[in-house]
Amino acid sequence: MLCYDKLFSLLKDKGINKSSLRNMGFSPHFTVKLAKGEHINTVNIDKLCKLLNCQPSDIMEYVPDEN
Repeated sequence: MLCYDKLFSLLKDKGINKSSLRNMGFSPHFTVKLAKGEHINTVNIDKLCKLLNCQPSDIMEYVPDEN
């Protein structure tokens, strides 16, 4: 499972909320997927990294399922 806790922390530190992301060109569907911890496409990962000047590992991490 992918976890976006790092992204949420980084966004909070930079004062960026869901509305700000939508104003920056991210769809409402995208922000819902993030909140649910669902997979996002690499185009959006690239856009986030450019926006935040970071690496993918700075915004998400893989957490193995408990099963």
